[in-house]
Amino acid sequence: MSDSATRTPLVPPSTVVLVSGGSRGLGLAIVTDLLSAGLKVAAFARTVTPELAKLADTEPQRCYVDSVDVTDLAATQVFVRAAEDRLGPIDGLVNNAAVGQDSLHVHTATADIARIIETNLTAPLQLTRLVVRRMLAQGRRGRIVNVTSICAQRGFPGLVAYSATKGGMDAATRSLARELGGRMLVNAVAPGFFASEMSAVLGQTQLDQIVRRTPTGHLTAPEEVVPVVRMLLRDQTNINGQAIVVDGAASI
Repeated sequence: MSDSATRTPLVPPSTVVLVSGGSRGLGLAIVTDLLSAGLKVAAFARTVTPELAKLADTEPQRCYVDSVDVTDLAATQVFVRAAEDRLGPIDGLVNNAAVGQDSLHVHTATADIARIIETNLTAPLQLTRLVVRRMLAQGRRGRIVNVTSICAQRGFPGLVAYSATKGGMDAATRSLARELGGRMLVNAVAPGFFASEMSAVLGQTQLDQIVRRTPTGHLTAPEEVVPVVRMLLRDQTNINGQAIVVDGAASI
């Protein structure tokens, strides 16, 4: 028998996953998909939508949700402890919570820049540190998936601060993968633009231009992203420190 056939997986698949920003859009799709795959999921957002609450009501033994602002470190600490008490030790993290931007950089208020950076960069770094510390203290190996954006790799007007935070998370993904030395798999998924309120800043003309230069002929849909997130959390791969783009080759 070959060595590859008998090799023990270095990083086991995740079974209990924490998802930030899980109330709507891609976050809700991720929570729904992971529950369908048999995982236990703890999800939070500033506002728990009826759709997210229904998942928790339907799967009370496998889904725990609460209203938490990702920028409130003390509240996230309380949530993580409560989630582990309810579901078991967390061994997967999806950093999805984020706020968008709808202004040219020269017109963006200082307070808005600070809010975008705090929500999209500082908060996920703090949440990651919290979860990684707990996993290391428990002797567990795990998976981390950062939801970034094609904006980190290609320029778009009106999204300067937002792009900076997503580029920062891409860079953090690479460095943390190195820092953890294979004890955890750390990757990013960089979706193209969704037909959503966050992409509305581009305007219909620019969105139409993106569609025209996309070989697959359409904007990215959440159902095209969730299989990649699930794969990074569940499959035995040697993917580590990567930002996987899901945009139909629009950025090529």
